[in-house]
Amino acid sequence: MSDSRPSASTSTSTEAAGPAEVRAVLRLAQPPARRFAPGLAAGVLSAFFAVALLASSAWLITRAAEQPPIMFLSMAVVGVRAFALGRSAFRYLERLASHDAAFRQLADLRLGVFARILPLAPAGLGGTSRGDLLSRLVRDVDDLQDFPLRVVQPLATAGILAIVSVAGVWSVLPAAGLTLALTLLAAGLLATFASSALSARSERRLAPLRGDLAGEVLEVVENLDVLTAFGALDARLATLAAADDRLRRTSLRRSLGVGVQGAVLSLFAGLATVAALWVGIPALSGPAGISGPAFAVVVLVPMAVFEVFGMVPLALGVWRQVHSSAARVASAVPTVVPVEIPAEPTVAGVGATAAVGARPVLELTDVGARWPGALTPGVSGITLRLAPGDRVHLAGPSGAGKTTLAQTLVRFLDYTGSYRLDGVEARLLAPAEVRSRVGLCEQRPWLFDDSIRQNLLFARETATDDDLEAVLGRVGLGEWTAQRGGLDARVGERGALVSGGQAQRIALARALLADFPVLIVDEPTANVDEAQGDLLVRDILATAKEDGRAVLLISHTPVPDDLITARVAVPGPAR
Repeated sequence: MSDSRPSASTSTSTEAAGPAEVRAVLRLAQPPARRFAPGLAAGVLSAFFAVALLASSAWLITRAAEQPPIMFLSMAVVGVRAFALGRSAFRYLERLASHDAAFRQLADLRLGVFARILPLAPAGLGGTSRGDLLSRLVRDVDDLQDFPLRVVQPLATAGILAIVSVAGVWSVLPAAGLTLALTLLAAGLLATFASSALSARSERRLAPLRGDLAGEVLEVVENLDVLTAFGALDARLATLAAADDRLRRTSLRRSLGVGVQGAVLSLFAGLATVAALWVGIPALSGPAGISGPAFAVVVLVPMAVFEVFGMVPLALGVWRQVHSSAARVASAVPTVVPVEIPAEPTVAGVGATAAVGARPVLELTDVGARWPGALTPGVSGITLRLAPGDRVHLAGPSGAGKTTLAQTLVRFLDYTGSYRLDGVEARLLAPAEVRSRVGLCEQRPWLFDDSIRQNLLFARETATDDDLEAVLGRVGLGEWTAQRGGLDARVGERGALVSGGQAQRIALARALLADFPVLIVDEPTANVDEAQGDLLVRDILATAKEDGRAVLLISHTPVPDDLITARVAVPGPAR
């Protein structure tokens, strides 16, 4: 491959995100107060009604055993019914409101992530494998909805309920309130410690391991034919199985921590009840004695409180997992764009757009560029002029940086030196504005798993079928399209059903539809045999000559003199 682009491995090579970047992602995941507050209020009321239901039921049953007049029980009867209905009603409202807020925020989060990733794509994502990036932008972003649902809201609900419950029990019997507070504190600390000791590392590793597995699956699926042909499929499947096994074992270790945490909470729930009995029994006959129904309340309320309080260690465990996902998302889409990626121009430079004509002259003077994270330039010292109708052959050995230059000309990479369109420095133009005039036919053109028609229409949505058939005829695919059944014929995933030369011609047809006045064609003969390559180059240059557009043909193979107007050599690999 004629380039010095950084390669991506299964795991990302992107640097770890800083705390500020992680907090920025978490802020995107948290719904605003106006959306979040209704669900939190409903959750607190549902938890409070659950505790109140047990308390009122215990008081009613114990008081009824004393056989008082029914009028003394009517209020408790109504309370039991109200708390039972209210618990379910508020639980439903809590689920409805909190999930609605989380899902709405998830849509905003996805848009925010894609808005941050757009300035980086495609050059700034070269260090991340596509499978791992897919896992980050789908699974890890989805996991961030757990931040409001399973971290913030449970912690807030459990904290509020614990304070209210301790205060309520304290008002009945201060000693029982104190024991409840102490057991809650001890249970929270010990359960959190046990969970952290057993599963914290597993919770932090789940997201990266899922990314590794996604990368392996994508690698096997995309390269199944090559792996089978070379007898490497079994070895690759073994690697995939190993990645799956690592994820499974990590999930099991996380489950162990959750189980121990549940056991600790159950133990302390029982200890809270025993402690309430220990301080409550003497109070039944003490000078400031409490009644039997009140005694039943202080003994049984801890059971309901611990059921809700059990969310705290779970929430802390989910927090570690959410934080890991947030860090992965932040590292994939950092808030600071690398200096090698072009930035939008200042307001003062926007007016420069009007100075660029419909058929601009492209001029490079000592242009160089490098990929994000690279220590050395990918290309340097390029000087050339490309006027309307020019057909320039840019030649150079593999690794000289020809593809780096192509990416620079369409402003995927920033540059050193001078790059002008009609005398206007490209830095003064928005990258999208440059790309509206300078088009790129890549070495490996991307074809969508759809029909020929859809693979052309996104270049010009208003094109009719006659327009599409005409442009296919111009690039030598008219008869081939008819033989395949017309514009509705599918090209397969990433063009699997077409040859390399046909894919290049479809990409050229797209460029002609987009009507780029300057066309960069990167290694059109890389994926075809010599005879087809010569024919393809002739068709590309002849088609461009008819339209009077400027063409920069990047190729390490010779091009006949009669097809071009000039040659430019890349001065060897940049090291």
